[in-house]
Amino acid sequence: MLAQQVGKKYGGALYRLALDRNLIDQAWEQFDGLAVYLRKDSTFLNYMTAPQIPDDKKESLIKSAFEKQFEKPFFNFLMVLMRKRRIKYLMEIIDEFDRLVRIKKGIARVICITTAPVAEADRKKLVDRLAAKTGLKIELESKIDKAIIGGMIVILPNQIIDGSIRHGLELLRNRLMRVKVN
Repeated sequence: MLAQQVGKKYGGALYRLALDRNLIDQAWEQFDGLAVYLRKDSTFLNYMTAPQIPDDKKESLIKSAFEKQFEKPFFNFLMVLMRKRRIKYLMEIIDEFDRLVRIKKGIARVICITTAPVAEADRKKLVDRLAAKTGLKIELESKIDKAIIGGMIVILPNQIIDGSIRHGLELLRNRLMRVKVN
C-alpha cells in the first residue's frame, strides 16, 4: 500500500517535471532503460537500501552511474529519492511514470491470458477490436495460464474482461448453489 502511494506521488512528480521541461520522450526512454536493468538485476536497489552503507557512498554510486547518462533534472530526481530514502520504491515510481506517459500518448498496455499461444491472425484481430473499442493504440502482452482451462482473460487499464471457462464454471456453480430444491 505504501509502495503504491509513494509510486503515485513521486511518479506523478517525475511526470510533471518531464512535462514542464518538455523532456517526456527522453525521460521515458531513460527510465524505461533503468527499469529493464532493475528487473534483471536487483543489486543496485539492494545496495541503495542497505542500512549499513553510508549515504555518501550511495550518492557516489548514483553520480558515477547516472550523472552522464541522464538528463540533469532526472539525475537530480534520483538524488532526491536517495536523500529522502524513497529509492527502494523506484520500480513503483517508474511504473506510475510509465502509466502516465502512456495515457498522454494514447497507448494502452493490455494483457491477454490464454491457455495456449494465440495465432498471429487472431492476435491482430484482438488488437484491432480493442483499439476500436478504446480509441487507443494497443500494446498487447500475452500470458499463458493453464488454470483458466480455456477461453481468454483480457486485462485493460480500467477493465477486466473474463471470458475464461474457469470463470464461466464459477458463475454456473454460484447459480446452482442459489437454487432451492424442495
